[in-house]
Order: sequence, then C-alpha cells, then structure tokens
Amino acid sequence: METYIKTNETHLMNDLCVETVDTDKIVENVKDKNKEYFACDICGQKYCQEQLLKKHLHTHTKEEPYSCVVKNKEHLNVQYRNDTKEKPYSCEVCLKDFSRKYDLKVHYRIHTNEKPYSCDVCHKDFSRKCHLNVHLLTHTNEKPYACDVCYKDFSSKSNLNVHLRTHTKEKPYSCDVCNKVFTRKCHLNRHFRTHTNEKPYSCHMCYQDFSRKEQLNLHYRIHTNGKPYSCDVCHKDFSCKNNLNVHVRTHANEKPYSCDVCHKKFSLKGSLNVHFRIHTNEKPFSCVICYKNFSLNGKLKMHYLTHTNEKPFSCDS
Repeated sequence: METYIKTNETHLMNDLCVETVDTDKIVENVKDKNKEYFACDICGQKYCQEQLLKKHLHTHTKEEPYSCVVKNKEHLNVQYRNDTKEKPYSCEVCLKDFSRKYDLKVHYRIHTNEKPYSCDVCHKDFSRKCHLNVHLLTHTNEKPYACDVCYKDFSSKSNLNVHLRTHTKEKPYSCDVCNKVFTRKCHLNRHFRTHTNEKPYSCHMCYQDFSRKEQLNLHYRIHTNGKPYSCDVCHKDFSCKNNLNVHVRTHANEKPYSCDVCHKKFSLKGSLNVHFRIHTNEKPFSCVICYKNFSLNGKLKMHYLTHTNEKPFSCDS
C-alpha cells in the first residue's frame, strides 16, 4: 500500500523501500500510479493530497499556514501567566518563583555562579547572552541610542528607556510588601531582599553571604587587600569608590549635607544622621546590663567599661 506523508519533502513509502522525491515531480508520480490528484487553480500544479495543495496555496497568498494559537502557544501561556501573575516554576535553593522556565534557568546561575557567555576581546564572562551583547559595545564605544530630551547617547535601548524615566519621573516597579516604587526592576529585586533577608551571593573564601553582588565584590578586597581607587591629591588608596569620594571632600572642604533644623553642614550623610539625634533626642543604642540608652555606639562602648572596670587607656607621662 502506498502512502504520501507531509514533511519538508514528500516521501513515497511501501513495504520494500522508502524513496524521497521532489514535490515538483509529484504530478508525474501520481499520473504513473493512476491516483486521484488535486490541482492548483492558479498555477496548475497537481498534488496527491488535498492538504499538500492547501500548503502550496500559501505560496501564492503569503499567508501563514498555521494559526497563531498553535504557533505561539508558549508565548500565549507566558502572557496568560503575566496577566494572572501565575509563577509555576520555583527555585529549589531560595524558593523564588518564576512565570517562565527559562527565567528560572537563568536565575539559577546566581547560585551556581555559572557564566556560559564569554567576551572574545577581554574574556569577561556573563550569565546571560544579552549582557554580553551590551558589554561588547564598551569595546567599540558604540552608542546607537539617543535621548530625544537631552540627547545623551546610550549603548543599549534598555539603558535609554531607564534614562527616560529621569525625565518622566516614572517608577513602574512597585514592591508588593511596602509599596515602595522604583525606576528599575533590578532595584526592586534588590530592595525585596530586605524583606526576605535573601542573600544569594556568597564569598567562596569565608562563606559570608550578601544580598547584593557589588557588596560581595567589595568584600573580596578584604581578602585580596585590593584598593583600586586612588586620591589624585594625596595618592591615598581606597577599596571602594564611595570612600574615595568622601575623602576628596576633605581636600575641597565640601560639605553637601545640611541639617534642616540648625543648618549645620556635614561632609558625610552618616554624620548628619548622627547629628540629627541631638534634635530628636533619639538614642538607639542600649546597654544590655543597665538599659541606659545612648545616641552613639561609641558612647555605649565607653559606658560598658564602667561595668567591666576595664581601663584600656593609660597615661604615658
């Protein structure tokens, strides 16, 4: 018994052999076997199956042979999960949920530190291909995307979209717990760890955990004694850029933080926060022995010496 099967090619099958033939020669084969065939009304081409004729007709109409329901079933499923906020895929390590299996796979690289994509120029590794593509533009200095408002150029469209929110004040990402809003999804994800106390980044030397990757990178310098940031004035070195920026203010006598009550100025925001306790009479540090409260942690430590009778300071004269 002879059968015609629909594939990219048309096959003639029997009990003895399998023969592959071009669809252009199907008409001749059909005539030879005296089979019923179906002819195209436009070009006259003939086919042994009506389904093959229908598929051929799409070459004239340029229509897609399959409906979007079948062709994009997975996309529709993802869209449905986005609408319903359904997240059926869960991380076995941190229990975070995802709407797509691919997103879970990419997320899992945070725990495994897997970075399968590498830059051919500097050999830097990345966990996602899109991050590698953006990184490659740093070598070419290519910035094809420009802001229509301030004309600033960007290497990626996503960075441009994020930048535009500085003009529109748009903050589309909201925390489900405290309703705080953010301009970037990564900032929301980072913030959300303050609620879950999740710390997915771990030091492989001392096993200390961190909620942010940049905190881990900064921590590594404790082990390596790395201080890549240097002051142009006195050449003092620092492990993080923020400490360098604060230090530079000692040379410029810059004090950008001002008290709203007494208008005293400070070079550090932390110093302003501590100073503000004078006005609020806030004393967040408490002695566990006598429960006396202090506005500064340093004063609490000095107070503890009254309980231990410890005298760590001696007079040299």
